[in-house]
Amino acid sequence: MSFQRRHVRRPGRVRDPRRIEQMVRVDHAGEYGAVRIYRGQRAVFKIQPSKTRITRQLEHMEADEQHHLDAFDDHIRDGLARPTFLAPAWDAAGFLLGAATALIGERAAHACTEAVETVIEGHYDRQVKELRIMGETRLADQFAQFQAEEVAHKDLAVDEGAKQALGYPILSAAITAGCHAAIAVSERI
Repeated sequence: MSFQRRHVRRPGRVRDPRRIEQMVRVDHAGEYGAVRIYRGQRAVFKIQPSKTRITRQLEHMEADEQHHLDAFDDHIRDGLARPTFLAPAWDAAGFLLGAATALIGERAAHACTEAVETVIEGHYDRQVKELRIMGETRLADQFAQFQAEEVAHKDLAVDEGAKQALGYPILSAAITAGCHAAIAVSERI
């Protein structure tokens, strides 16, 4: 009687390089898009002298997003992933979304931030849990830090009247749907 050795997948920490690649690619794309959104908003507000307060808020949030983007650039250079092929689309879409919401007004710009960051908060939360299961504590800790900064952006936006923006339910729903679609596409392309 011969015995064949079978590979049995055991529960516990199993690193999944393909999944990590997806995470890095989609998060890189998301942070790139976030930088572009804030730049689009700032392009509108910076030419209005009465908008220095929101312009400063946007500069701070953009700096956080740029820090996140730089970290994902490092991960890409280290070979964890390739960038999305859709970067040119996210470049234009992010800037246009930012500029459009700023043209509607401060509250609409904040509604954009609130909608985006609500999606990203949940997105990072799922990734952190998944990375911890894989034993990828360094990445999990970094993503958790980024998540906390995104939550701070969301909280600021809510405090500044995001939910009182003209057409908030429709604006928020459209931006939320766009974020979910961008995540699904960027994980693969």
